Amino acid sequence: MVTRILSENEQDLRLAGEIIAAGGLVAFPTETVYGLGANALDPDAVRKIYEAKGRPSDNPTIVHIADESALKQLTWRVTPDMQRLARKYWPGPLTMVVPRRDTVPNVTTGNLDTVGVRMPDHVTARALIQAAGCPIAAPSANLSGKPSPTTVEHVIDDMDGRIDAIIRSTPCTIGIESTVIDMTGELPMILRPGFITREDVARTLGKDILVDPTLNEKPEPGVEFRPKAPGMKYKHYAPEADMIIFEGETEAVEAAMDEERAERESLGQKVVVIRYSQEDTETAAHEFFAALREADKDKADIILAAALPQEGIGFSVMNRMLKSAGYNVRKV
Repeated sequence: MVTRILSENEQDLRLAGEIIAAGGLVAFPTETVYGLGANALDPDAVRKIYEAKGRPSDNPTIVHIADESALKQLTWRVTPDMQRLARKYWPGPLTMVVPRRDTVPNVTTGNLDTVGVRMPDHVTARALIQAAGCPIAAPSANLSGKPSPTTVEHVIDDMDGRIDAIIRSTPCTIGIESTVIDMTGELPMILRPGFITREDVARTLGKDILVDPTLNEKPEPGVEFRPKAPGMKYKHYAPEADMIIFEGETEAVEAAMDEERAERESLGQKVVVIRYSQEDTETAAHEFFAALREADKDKADIILAAALPQEGIGFSVMNRMLKSAGYNVRKV
């Protein structure tokens, strides 16, 4: 397959919309990460996403819409809390898991009776949805298990020759996937942390917000479950190199990382170190996936990363760090 590289001009976006409407696949930019899109209501088209990514069939996709009114096309229940969140955070990096209509195919939802829906805060993404004339199912535009793509070059590396087209744009501004919140229970529950935090949602709704208790915890071996949101079950975000996260007081972490680096380099290993300011978690969110991709390009043998505070956006970045490292944490 020849993958076309398209621009963001009106003519190319119209062509991209026609590809989606005809059952094809288009990678497109959002504010979070690049998405790999297909017509969410066409089961054959959505199956192509799973084939292109090598994605497990029970890992649900997120459906992207261009305006709030399209939510009713996907769910039979829109609650006041859902309306409040939509007004506050859409367009933006928030996905709501809601009861799905029968018109949403099983393949789109991983055979669940719920569907994740969001409205991206990216002009090109919304223009593509409008040009296609349908909601677009779109997980991240990477090979399954690899770090999520935040630049068009990342997408080309993984998807060239696998999909119909890629829309070239500037790097994603946020850099980690959307917050996913389950709106089907008595209290909303965060299933995947993101740029919009638990505290943000609690302030908006004026109520307690639950957090899935398995987040940022090493999965128990042999325990099976059906993931309600992407990123909950399978290996994600993994670089080629092994990765160690160092956790503790800042000075102790820096000393331990320097010692580990010196020892590894004395053995002839290529070492990549990832450190972020403990306060600047937004920069960490923006740069982390790109840093993993760069380590792969540099043929790193080992990645050494400093843990972030597990609160606010730091909790969200640590969620990705822990999965990337296979929960390989060294406490110092």
